[in-house]
Amino acid sequence: MRGIVFTGDSTLDLIEFPDPTPAPREVVLEIKASGMCGSDLKLYRPPAGAAFKALGLKDSGEPVIAGHEPCGVIAAVGKDVDPRIARVGDRVTLHHYQGCMTCAECRSGWTQMCERTAVIYGVTGHGGHAPYMRAAAETVFALPEEVSFSTGAAISCGTGTAYGALLRLDLSARDTIVIVGQGPVGLSATQFASAMGARVIAVDVSPERAAAAKDFGATHAIDASLTDAVEAVMALTGGKGVTKALDTSGVQAGRMVAVKSAARWGTVCLVGEGGEMTLNVSIDVIRKQLTIVGSWTVNSAKLADCIRFIADHGMEVDKLFTDRWRFDQAEEAYKAFDKQAAGKGVFLN
Repeated sequence: MRGIVFTGDSTLDLIEFPDPTPAPREVVLEIKASGMCGSDLKLYRPPAGAAFKALGLKDSGEPVIAGHEPCGVIAAVGKDVDPRIARVGDRVTLHHYQGCMTCAECRSGWTQMCERTAVIYGVTGHGGHAPYMRAAAETVFALPEEVSFSTGAAISCGTGTAYGALLRLDLSARDTIVIVGQGPVGLSATQFASAMGARVIAVDVSPERAAAAKDFGATHAIDASLTDAVEAVMALTGGKGVTKALDTSGVQAGRMVAVKSAARWGTVCLVGEGGEMTLNVSIDVIRKQLTIVGSWTVNSAKLADCIRFIADHGMEVDKLFTDRWRFDQAEEAYKAFDKQAAGKGVFLN
């Protein structure tokens, strides 16, 4: 089979790999959908080898198949795989971290925080940008028939990240939330928050993305390229601010919109990675009694909850996808995705 490998400097290659076979306690997925995530660009854009150093990861020097949002059907199972977890023919999505499964973090479902260093599928281990993928059996989660493969791919990272962040915020219908950044994670958060009954104020510097947020359930959408977002939020909340705020942008300006829009005793969650944040601790945090939390993707225990929530609420996650590609269109797909001018892309197999 051929898999997509990032080769540095915004280039990639389709490289021949042996078809995978499962070791004990492993499965092989026949990939049906493999999502393109903004985090992929941190591997795609830098010079060869530089990305791993910047991310603090060890580079094996061997080519690794990209794609950390895989979804598909179980094609083979290894020895000692519990049939209650995985059987041939099962539709599944994947929690894209494989931990040691014995440390305290892994045993609590936080395999991405493994004390012995997790394998990150699509980064340090082969991912889903290929016809087949091998993975630990404990990383797969059943996908109901009413949830599409492309939705399952989104759940594996970006949409799952949004769900995990709202859990960290303990969001409920009592809240008004501002969600800064309406890319795929932000739009997913907007859709979840609306389904949870919250009043949602969406913010983006892109007029198109701000407008799209209304289609995903936002009560109000603010185009921050035209107006001061904090002033607009305050006007919509009678000058009090929001009880919950989420930043998915990962930039200083976006994070500060979230912090300054939060009401006294409010909670701010940061999921957009990268860069630094500078704030006035006394005015922005202490005197507002503000709580600031980080949220890193979603843990494996809550991934199944995320899938069930989407199914039960009939959420149209597929609306995130504006571009659908074949693996043999990889070069064209990533050149388009690198522009970040549209929505989410996905490879369908």
